Amino acid sequence: MQVDSGDNGKRLDAWLAAQDLGLTRSQVQKLIAEGKVRVEGVATSKNNYRLRAGQWVFVVVPDPKPLEILPENIPLPIVYEDACLAVVNKPQGMVTHPAQGNYTGTLVNALLYHIKDLSGINGVLRPGIVHRLDKDTSGLLVVAKNDLAHRSLAQQLKTRQMKRRYVALLHGNLKQDVGTVNAPIARHPVLRKQMAVVAGGREAITHFQVRERFGNFTLVELQLETGRTHQIRVHMAHSGHPVVGDNIYGPKKPAFGLNGQLLHAWHLSFLHPITQEIAQFSVDIPPHFQRVLDKLRQSQKQ
Repeated sequence: MQVDSGDNGKRLDAWLAAQDLGLTRSQVQKLIAEGKVRVEGVATSKNNYRLRAGQWVFVVVPDPKPLEILPENIPLPIVYEDACLAVVNKPQGMVTHPAQGNYTGTLVNALLYHIKDLSGINGVLRPGIVHRLDKDTSGLLVVAKNDLAHRSLAQQLKTRQMKRRYVALLHGNLKQDVGTVNAPIARHPVLRKQMAVVAGGREAITHFQVRERFGNFTLVELQLETGRTHQIRVHMAHSGHPVVGDNIYGPKKPAFGLNGQLLHAWHLSFLHPITQEIAQFSVDIPPHFQRVLDKLRQSQKQ
């Protein structure tokens, strides 16, 4: 890999971690310590080595170890299940599928315990997973139990036949009762673990409608027309009304002492792959979300 002019002077470990290698900064530092990183052909042991534009960096990335994702007896609310699919209500704080740093305690680990068959289209790390929710977003997900169902559901997601509705508490008082945010989303140009509204990014459309107003906070219902990573969180922050509890795209000190955003996927509908009938599912707002709403409603009465 060659260092671009815009990366001149950057630390070696930070620069490598930002490349598309699937490596964390700590993993990069371990490779540097093991002499597996060379700059202009010379191995360096310094994590803080300052790069110069035009330099070539060589990295020996070891082959990934085979992974075995194990079933775990984790409580998982299953809203509906039949021979080809299941609809689950993912709790806040649960990662959807295993990834670097999260190989246990995920929705997939729970699914492997509670559901016998899952489609194999997405491989060992994401069996049955058609779409995902962020770790701290709660709510409905449909899971495919065979490849036929998976292809059908994935196609509906792609063609926007699958409908997903969310409810979120936002900072501030929205001017409009109903509106649409149509702004392209891509990887943040600097903060590589974040998404952002970026010119030339992928099309992203979010519709919203106000449910209830609480002065400095607004409860809204949202519907996704597209499904970009962190779409609702990025769009709401871009509009000046970040989701309450989101310490990445909103205030660093979350309101109400929350540990995660108040964003809940409350409604899901799609065409059943076998019956070809419209299947619709809804779940209540979870207790951690409801407690904040109750507090806001109570304060308005005083």
